Amino acid sequence: MCNNSNSGSKCNCIAEILKVINILQSEVCPGDSCLETCTRAFFGPSASTDFNTRPVTLYTCNGTPVTMPVSNTPGETTTSNIFRVEKVDECCATLRVLTYNPETATYTATNSFFTVNTDCLCSIKCLGDTFVEGV
Repeated sequence: MCNNSNSGSKCNCIAEILKVINILQSEVCPGDSCLETCTRAFFGPSASTDFNTRPVTLYTCNGTPVTMPVSNTPGETTTSNIFRVEKVDECCATLRVLTYNPETATYTATNSFFTVNTDCLCSIKCLGDTFVEGV
């Protein structure tokens, strides 16, 4: 495990960022102005924008992007590295796989979910806030 932590220590910063994103997505509410970071207190370019998701990509400690199948069908070969935070519990995060359509610049929610131990992640990249239907 790359971010090896003692059993008594807190989760890493990735878990904390994912928790903030999850809270924002669950309770879309305006906040004060802050830097355009993963922990910005509102979605979109302003607090009045109607977005509900802050898509993320995650990377392991060797720099490899986390990718998951876009469906639960056995033998699925199509994958995505774009996710929506659905739940964070201690150092575990449940994420939904999103697909991206470059022609329309939109994300689509899938019914593919996975749980990750955030201690195994070393970096997170937040993508532009958006509205994802059906989440």
